[in-house]
Amino acid sequence: MSVHENQIGADSFSQIANAIKNFNFLMQPREIGLVISVSTGIATVSGLPNVGFEELLQFQNGLFGIAYNLDEEEVGVILLGDNSLLKAGDEVERTGRVMDILVGNGLIGRVMDPLGQPLDNKGSIQFEKRLPIERPAHAIMERSAVAVPLLTGIKVIDALIPVGRGQRELILGDRQTGKTAIAIDAILNQHDKNVICIYCAIGQRASAVAKVIANLKEKGAMEYTIVMVAKGNDSPGIAYCAPYAATSIAEYFMEQGRDVLIVYDDLTHHARAYRELSLLLRRPPAREAFPGDIFYIHSRLLERATHLNDELKGGSITALPIIETEAQNISAYIPTNLISITDGQIYLSPKLFKLGVLPAVDVGKSVSRVGGKAQLAAYRSIAKLKLEYAQFEELENFARFGTRLDENTAKSIEHGIRIRECLKQEELQQLNSLEQILVLLSLKNGLLDTIPLEKIKECENNLLKNSNQIPNEIQQRITSDEKLQDKDINIILNIAKEILAPFQDNSKLNHHHIEK
Repeated sequence: MSVHENQIGADSFSQIANAIKNFNFLMQPREIGLVISVSTGIATVSGLPNVGFEELLQFQNGLFGIAYNLDEEEVGVILLGDNSLLKAGDEVERTGRVMDILVGNGLIGRVMDPLGQPLDNKGSIQFEKRLPIERPAHAIMERSAVAVPLLTGIKVIDALIPVGRGQRELILGDRQTGKTAIAIDAILNQHDKNVICIYCAIGQRASAVAKVIANLKEKGAMEYTIVMVAKGNDSPGIAYCAPYAATSIAEYFMEQGRDVLIVYDDLTHHARAYRELSLLLRRPPAREAFPGDIFYIHSRLLERATHLNDELKGGSITALPIIETEAQNISAYIPTNLISITDGQIYLSPKLFKLGVLPAVDVGKSVSRVGGKAQLAAYRSIAKLKLEYAQFEELENFARFGTRLDENTAKSIEHGIRIRECLKQEELQQLNSLEQILVLLSLKNGLLDTIPLEKIKECENNLLKNSNQIPNEIQQRITSDEKLQDKDINIILNIAKEILAPFQDNSKLNHHHIEK
């Protein structure tokens, strides 16, 4: 037999083998159902008797959905795309898997949607594997205490309401009070801290998301940031899936031993998307028409943010969920749910915002339940600052009545005004811990009390410019989490006195007593 005949025989054999394989594939039983009805964001399907809860279903035009209501005769499906692509009578098929998201180092620097589609015109996204968007949170025994600070670069937060790696800190306030600005500042401050950042925009305007991405690109933050976007005009199913998909990406990095910061902007839109879907699926409504499991959708999301123990490589996810309040009502349904789930909250006050106190953090209503345990030891030398500021706010309210004030009260008010002035900070201008300690120590020890109010900003800028005058060994102690000794504090204060000397109001200086 010739070589040519041998070749023909081999080709025939491979064709027969392929035909058998295709025949076996075609003969496998497949469950196919039919669409009964379609409405905004959901579809009702019949004919899938073995479908599982949250299983991914595929419609004939490439649209996907999640099986959510499993009734005897029909299945309620959350659509992950435009419902106008569907009509009654279309076929739907089981996929045998739950919804998942692609994960891997190739995602860093990319903008994507919760389905894993790129939104930045940079081609397809390189990934290593896929993870389900819903995963059980790590067990308590696999976690360790929150003890490493996550510095935001914002004085009022790092000094008074510290955030640690593995913590969940809620940012809440009325619309247009600077909630996203704080979260973006926190992301920008991680540029040399080896922290992966994920910004998850849920139901935001496209223009607002574009502005955030532009800021991140301009400051070089996209080198370590992943942006996931569920736009305002996307289906409610995509908005509902977005934070879970973003958290699965964060868990991939955490399980490699990396530290991750994730921002959910914002969970008000997430709750509303879930309410819309639940009402369309005819689930019983409860308070404010939200379904009964509205607490659970957020608790199972935020419970996944944690700090793993050393046996599991010690990675962490720090979550900054954002919530929008209405008319400063932090005791509304969704805000109280999230306050009870998280480890503290940063409350932004519209009153402070209107007065030009930016960031508009209300120190009285803000709290960190991790507290000083997740703060550099150097910050303990300014521990009284929060109490002094709170006392000033109380006294300021009484002083408005025009009552006569004794000398100590007047001093407390003067000191408090300067605390407020020094806690102001420009957007996108982060300060390192050394700069913060120099300004806040000078403030706490009364060095700024004898300086006219209009010169405070100039004085602060002068302190920041000259922060490198602090000796190297003290700088290392501040950044390496060692407690400052009394002699270190005295050296810093003496440097600050020299820098501030040209600005002092000598008439006040003669009467002023600086605390030792």
